[in-house]
Amino acid sequence: EPGTELYLKSDLITDKFTESMYILANEPSVALYRLQEHVRRSLPELAQHKADMQSWEEQSQGAIYTVEYACSAIKNMVDSSVYFESIERLLKHAIAVKDQMNSAQGRR
Repeated sequence: EPGTELYLKSDLITDKFTESMYILANEPSVALYRLQEHVRRSLPELAQHKADMQSWEEQSQGAIYTVEYACSAIKNMVDSSVYFESIERLLKHAIAVKDQMNSAQGRR
């Protein structure tokens, strides 16, 4: 019968349309499931990397502070050389005065 063929074709088209709609409706949820699966698998490793990076940053900051403190101490030592030279001159002068006093006492 001609009507039966039309009915079978329309049934086939309806089935294909329904299947396409089902795939389109479920595709995003499948993609989200895969994404969630990936995140769940990789998250612990990423969290560990983050913790490691924070630890290294803290260690680096500590090392930078130590180097800056050492540089500051060295600069202060260099700047204080003027005072040490002055002290050295005063000590030499004091020794010279003491020697003069000793020789003056020896002559008496």
